[in-house]
Amino acid sequence: MPDQFSRTAALFGRENIEKLKLCRVAVFGLGGVGGHCAEALCRSGIGVIDLFDGDVVDITNINRQLVAVHSNIGRDKTEAMRGRLLDINPGAVITARKLFYLPATADEVDLSVYDYIVDAVDTIAAKLELVCRAGLLKIPIISSMGAANKLDPTAFEVADIFDTSVCPVARIMRGELRKRGVSALKVVYSREQPVKQGDPSPCLASTAYVPPVAGLIMASEVVRHLIHLYSS
Repeated sequence: MPDQFSRTAALFGRENIEKLKLCRVAVFGLGGVGGHCAEALCRSGIGVIDLFDGDVVDITNINRQLVAVHSNIGRDKTEAMRGRLLDINPGAVITARKLFYLPATADEVDLSVYDYIVDAVDTIAAKLELVCRAGLLKIPIISSMGAANKLDPTAFEVADIFDTSVCPVARIMRGELRKRGVSALKVVYSREQPVKQGDPSPCLASTAYVPPVAGLIMASEVVRHLIHLYSS
């Protein structure tokens, strides 16, 4: 009998759908990148997803974030996303944690329980903390680099952080990771040169179609790793 995962099972095999139901993934950051990644993971059949974000939905999020609609303005992003994901897959276990992950709050999260960690946060300090702790625990992690000030969604690539170029966030991360003795990190980054903002604004410039692509690429990497569809 067909179910909501029938089309995915036709590609992955039903045994891999069952495998994904047993996987637990953490998504840190539910902005334009992380929100789309979390939804793609849910639609792919990941059985347990823990959502981490300390922010609420703001009107400036509407141009690119899944949960950013006028009726959600002021709501916690984690709760809004949890409701959306449960509407997609009521059988999933979705946990919402209102938390800005930083070195000062890192001890509040036990990363050892996860099969994979998605880093879609904005701050360098948070990224470094996640990467270093995941490394010590040998938990696979994928990290998003800069998606702001970009116009070309086809410029994203998956690479090791030390093979990246152009991206200003990746450049900072490379230097900081070397200081910490980290020798490898899988990232999604863009080779597009940052575009100068059109209008003066305190907000980072972004579009509806660039950050989501980064998030979908991250979800693809997570799912394929978990069902061993490729060896890297």
